[in-house]
Amino acid sequence: MITFGPVPSRRLGNSLGINNIPVKKICSYSCIYCQVGITKHYSVKREAFYDTVKIYEEVANHLRKISNKPDYLTFVADGEPTLDINLGKSIEKLKNFEIPIAVITNASLLNDPEVRTELSLADWVSVKVDANDESIWKKLNRPHKNLSFDKYLEGLFLFSSTFRGTLASETMLVQGLNDQVDLIRSTATLIKQVQPFVAYVSVPTRPPAVSSVKKPSETTINAAYQIFKEAGLKTELLIGFEGVNTGYTGNAIDDIMDMCAVHPIREDTMEEILKKDQADPTILQLLLDGNYIKKVAYNEKFFYVRNMVKQ
Repeated sequence: MITFGPVPSRRLGNSLGINNIPVKKICSYSCIYCQVGITKHYSVKREAFYDTVKIYEEVANHLRKISNKPDYLTFVADGEPTLDINLGKSIEKLKNFEIPIAVITNASLLNDPEVRTELSLADWVSVKVDANDESIWKKLNRPHKNLSFDKYLEGLFLFSSTFRGTLASETMLVQGLNDQVDLIRSTATLIKQVQPFVAYVSVPTRPPAVSSVKKPSETTINAAYQIFKEAGLKTELLIGFEGVNTGYTGNAIDDIMDMCAVHPIREDTMEEILKKDQADPTILQLLLDGNYIKKVAYNEKFFYVRNMVKQ
């Protein structure tokens, strides 16, 4: 399935997700904190994954099944959404629904003028800016070998200078990597040059790709907020739980697997999905027994994540 939700988003309100990358984790990065897991297929080559008409029909069918109109249609993929060579065509076609369109990108391909042109069709774009230091970028985001930090920065500046929609940046802080005061200050300086409407500062809240990843201390998070504000950035922290009020289609298995494809499901959210779908609770056990998903603990909470071996 291509669509999921709507899910409560700390950035976008009620967001209907669009996963335009097949469930194989195709990405230009393999971020250590990624909630989808380790990248299975590194790539910087744009290609066609789903037909534009198929994406449009999936969204149309999903909208018919839900009661409330979402605030955004959001490309948030199992991988990097700009690897989809049909992204621009899909955005154009989806505009027929008259719902704002968002894209969450790691920004690694913004040096490509075609990517910039296609992303410019969206109403809201979030770009990843985790560090202003090449060595930290490589440790944290683990980019494809053909990616250049300088080209990444060049693409950021080129896109931000021409994009007429709402631009956001997102910085993930990881304990012991990019959470030192001097590094945070340097990152804030870089983001100020990008000139986003809002700069989000986030921490890992779901099980990460690398189990040793930990969120910074409360003191560090508060210091980062102050540093970003002092740099002249409109700053918001993404450190809390979005809530359990997810959308549902009446098919619990599809809802669970589609959501697990892009992020782990917290235990209380899983209970809400089963309740809304009026599903037999044994469905969850069947998915666990079949090794489609597994239950893991992180930050003293339990989550259900997809089993990457099963993909």
